[in-house]
Amino acid sequence: MKKSLRLSDISLDAVDVQLLRILHQDARTSIADLARGLSMSAPSVSERLRRLKESGVIQCFTIEVAPELLGYELAFYIRVSPLPGQLSKVVSVITEIEEIVECDRITGDDCFIAKVYVRSAKEIEDVVNRLIPYAKTNTSLEQSSPVARRLPSLAGEL
Repeated sequence: MKKSLRLSDISLDAVDVQLLRILHQDARTSIADLARGLSMSAPSVSERLRRLKESGVIQCFTIEVAPELLGYELAFYIRVSPLPGQLSKVVSVITEIEEIVECDRITGDDCFIAKVYVRSAKEIEDVVNRLIPYAKTNTSLEQSSPVARRLPSLAGEL
């Protein structure tokens, strides 16, 4: 009997999990290389990819860049707590600030946490200055990333 992970109407088997892991390491892996790595035919791999994309499990194929190699020496997190009545304005401002590379709405004392890459301390001040008319902010400098972005646990579910 095949073990599978059930997510709503989505069922992943061990081959799907392995496929996701390979693509997470290199989203540009060719269908032929995927097929060889999974000991499957190329059409079978293509069908699995189609199913994973259509179901929303795979949302996009992307790249990761090294911000520091592009001159972005500093990474900050900004915790943002909108002032009363300013929630929608804060969302608007956050989406307009190009230095903010990701932002999540969170629970707790703050409403948002945003990751920001900048070239200098002056630039982080500029980012914060755009938010403070509408929100309280708290910044933290990223020192290192002991856990790189990774897939959620899938192995224990199968």
